[in-house]
Amino acid sequence: MKLLDLLENLEYECIQGSLDRDVEAVINDSRKISKDCLFLCIRGAVFDGHDFAAQAVEQGAGVLVVSKDVSEATAGKNITVIRVQDTRYAMAFISAAWFGHPAEKLKVIGITGTKGKTTTTYLVKSMLENAGIPCGLVGTVETIIGEECIPAKNTTPESFVLQETFAKMVDKGLKAVVMEVSSQALMQHRTQGFTFDFGIFTNLEPDHIGPNEHASFEEYMACKGLLFKQCKMGIINGDDAHAKSVVEGHTCTIETFGLGEGNDLRAEDLQLVQGPGKLGVRFKLSGLMDLEVESASPGRFSVYNALCAISICRYFQVGEDMIRKALLEAKVKGRIEKVPVSDKYTLMIDYAHNAMALQSLLTTLKEYGPKRLVCLFGCGGNRSKLRRFEMGEVSGNLADLTIITSDNPRNEEPQDIINDIKTGIAKTAGKYVEICDRREAIAYAIAHAEEGDIIVLAGKGHEDYQEIKGKKYPMDERVIIRELLEGGLKTI
Repeated sequence: MKLLDLLENLEYECIQGSLDRDVEAVINDSRKISKDCLFLCIRGAVFDGHDFAAQAVEQGAGVLVVSKDVSEATAGKNITVIRVQDTRYAMAFISAAWFGHPAEKLKVIGITGTKGKTTTTYLVKSMLENAGIPCGLVGTVETIIGEECIPAKNTTPESFVLQETFAKMVDKGLKAVVMEVSSQALMQHRTQGFTFDFGIFTNLEPDHIGPNEHASFEEYMACKGLLFKQCKMGIINGDDAHAKSVVEGHTCTIETFGLGEGNDLRAEDLQLVQGPGKLGVRFKLSGLMDLEVESASPGRFSVYNALCAISICRYFQVGEDMIRKALLEAKVKGRIEKVPVSDKYTLMIDYAHNAMALQSLLTTLKEYGPKRLVCLFGCGGNRSKLRRFEMGEVSGNLADLTIITSDNPRNEEPQDIINDIKTGIAKTAGKYVEICDRREAIAYAIAHAEEGDIIVLAGKGHEDYQEIKGKKYPMDERVIIRELLEGGLKTI
């Protein structure tokens, strides 16, 4: 491919060599440098691609894209050096051009917010495909391209991988893609190089603030807002206290959903639906639609997720029957995922791994009047201690019994994390037990279940591993539950 074609949408300076040359590959990993490739010198958290400029020259790269001086490595060499302000930003545009701008051949739906992103993407995919619109998905759990499911490494992939994914979706004949857009991805320009057809905002609360994340809530909020300067239509939760701030300076048309009167699409007359193995909610749509629907997931946050998905699918002329069907059938691994163990109590797995998500989940479940609400959770290592204090306090206030255990301790000692959680729960009168080993903690929850209980295994959700001292060990809560029961563990 011609270098000039790759650079067509970028501001740049050619500081060495010729622009009239062919590029055989686009590379941002020094281990993959090949002859006549374009090598992007990306500054990462650990490595700086500029430090590998000499290696790239030696191995035959034809073009270097840089944001700082590498003249010592390139002086007198037959190589083209392109200087840009930010090589991550440049990578997004170069990647889009390399793959032939595949996003232009898809309807691209981007969903951002603190919670609700994953569930909403699956709802949208289900609704669109029920309506005969083949739809890909990019998210926290996995990337789905037709029948192919690829486990996710990041909520939103790097720009090169994202554009490659879009290209594969186009090749498979998909017409739309719904994706989760993280604040980190927006901050690091992973979603530059194309325009979203729809940008969606679910809600916002303090999260991802700390070392290696966002410096402040204001930065976190500003990064979320970048989506609404890169989309054609913005659909936002009008009830969220931060909605106006998030979309400030937007360049798109705005539409709102929520429970409040001023929203364009509203949910009214909420009714809890409950039965053996069933916790849901029924409600009526008003405003832009007039329709009665039922969600198979419990509570208000499920109503918001449904409203969000319906707001998007209106633009694809998805029929009312298809909407109803998707709300009852769509399931997401690790999001209020019910695990059938006994008809006498409810056991579920959920990804709630911060105070906001846990409070929302437990508050919702209490509305269904369980005999006891039991919450099992731990907190991740190498993350903010404030999250541990807050989650301990939330569970202590809302759960009838908290089982404190381990999550992903990473490089910390599990007991130290548990002690931090206990600091939070000590502010409450909540009852708790601590069982450091998560498998043993799950066994305790099942063995001590009582009729009418709702038991939540929180924090791991879709994850099927536990990270300890830099290594990931297999640990899927569904597998653990099955093995415990097959091994003779008794429950009611």
